[in-house]
Amino acid sequence: MVHCPLVYCKRLNYLALCLIISLFCHFTFADAEVEIAEMPDRVSSEVPIDAVASEKVSGDKKTKDEIATLNPPPASLALSEVTFQELLGGLIRKNFTQKDRVIDEIAKNDDERVPDVLQALLEGRLYYEKKTKSLLYVDVSASYMATEVVTNESRGNVKKRSIKKIGVNNKLRGKLRSLIASYKLTSKNRSVRLAAARTLIKTPKPEFLPILDKALSVEKDSGVQAALVIARAMIRLKSEDLDTQLVAVGDLEGVNDKYVMTRLEQLSATELDPRLRLEIDKALEGMHTRARLFKFGEDLFFGVSLGSVLLLAAVGLAITFGVMGVINMAHGEMIMLGAYTTYVVQLAMPNHIGLSLVVAVPAAFMVAGAFGVAIERGVIRFLYGRPLETLLATFGVSLILQQLVRSIFSPLNRSVISPEWMSGSWQVNGMLSLTYNRMYIVLFSFVVLLALMALLKKTSFGLKMRAVTQNRAMAGSMGIRTARVDAFTFGLGSGIAGIAGVALSQLTNVGPNLGQSYIIDSFMVVVFGGVGNLMGTFVAAMTLGIVNKFAEPVAGAVLGKIIILVLVILFIQRRPRGLFALKGRFVDS
Repeated sequence: MVHCPLVYCKRLNYLALCLIISLFCHFTFADAEVEIAEMPDRVSSEVPIDAVASEKVSGDKKTKDEIATLNPPPASLALSEVTFQELLGGLIRKNFTQKDRVIDEIAKNDDERVPDVLQALLEGRLYYEKKTKSLLYVDVSASYMATEVVTNESRGNVKKRSIKKIGVNNKLRGKLRSLIASYKLTSKNRSVRLAAARTLIKTPKPEFLPILDKALSVEKDSGVQAALVIARAMIRLKSEDLDTQLVAVGDLEGVNDKYVMTRLEQLSATELDPRLRLEIDKALEGMHTRARLFKFGEDLFFGVSLGSVLLLAAVGLAITFGVMGVINMAHGEMIMLGAYTTYVVQLAMPNHIGLSLVVAVPAAFMVAGAFGVAIERGVIRFLYGRPLETLLATFGVSLILQQLVRSIFSPLNRSVISPEWMSGSWQVNGMLSLTYNRMYIVLFSFVVLLALMALLKKTSFGLKMRAVTQNRAMAGSMGIRTARVDAFTFGLGSGIAGIAGVALSQLTNVGPNLGQSYIIDSFMVVVFGGVGNLMGTFVAAMTLGIVNKFAEPVAGAVLGKIIILVLVILFIQRRPRGLFALKGRFVDS
């Protein structure tokens, strides 16, 4: 007679393992594009952000905040509105020679509006009103939304026939690029100067060489100086003089920049002088070695960040499943409720995005925790000791919660805006870039884990919860109200899942199916680390996150998940209790 391993071993781990396998097969083959705990910002985890340019000089739009900090090379007083309007009136002329002289006159003035005008003229966004001759910034893509150039007042949508575009030829475009670059390279703002130098690295043009030489002669900041030297070397690489090219390659040797490496690889593929080819190959050899090292570091960082996401998603389940022995299929929906709470809080505080995220953390904990207590009191307390019935009941609860969210918020995904301090990335160098949102989530997950460990070991509630876990009957005989401890324990696990939803809202869109992407991985982390052990949960989450990140490029997303699942199964066969065995009421004597 064949015995079921679950009955034979009498361990909850085997039931969870069977659940993981069935859910894994369902979600993996239903949608092969789903990846383990991956977010829309995955592009940044696979392709490092290029350090050399955030925008092209030739036509990319610049933000007004950035341009407003620029200072032109000449120094004079800012113009009054009337004088500025009269000066800009010369741009309406059809003669390009006259426009050339007017642009020179505009560029001589130290007015914060000048860079905006030059940039709009280069990008084709500068128009004038036929009737009043007033200059306007016009956004054609937004139904001809117009803004006054002089006063910066909105004019709303204007009629196409009432305005005319101020045109420029190729000669004027080149001049405008040089003037804009000159404004940026002489800005008092270091970040603006550095961004301008990096832009010139990606768009090296010979006409910028005098501007770079002049900027280098006055630049004091070492970081900006290095970027200017690289930009000058990239321009000199285009020279036909061999000695100039050799000097340029010498300046680029030791540079950590993927764009520069790509440019040298392209140049190496052409017919070159043997001396020049030897110098390029020497420079490329060092760059390739450093690129592999930085790629390893970047993969390690994204593996840790993925592990942090898994840790946040699984640490709540480690309490409800590990400590209480409840297979909570609605755990993913607790994560979803926390994400939707973040969305609602942000709607209530539209002018304080950063503060709304801070407020959302306790709010999500309370909302998800309240739902958890209600589920435990209304459903789970009648099913203790019956794991299969608990599994089915919580699965039904998860469907109810999903439909509830669809009825309130609609089935469409909702976007949560990230605060400014979580946007962008830390550009270590041209070969390594670390996104701020993942850095904060790594730190946040560690804080949550430490706070939870302190709660369990340093508080009266933690002591009671551990007592009930180890021996329910003895704890009850000592006066501990075990039913209340069960309710609050389940609420605690659900509340932490809600906090995980706050973090995940910064990485992906918020939708009714958000939690389904993490339920499989959460169970896998808890079973692998050892049910009910927080340190095991931490080690398992980081291990699976890092292994997954390094396995994906080799085996692919789906095959990588299958390999990890098989390895976990084999490990559980040897160590059924996981990495760190639980000592308590659910373990065989």
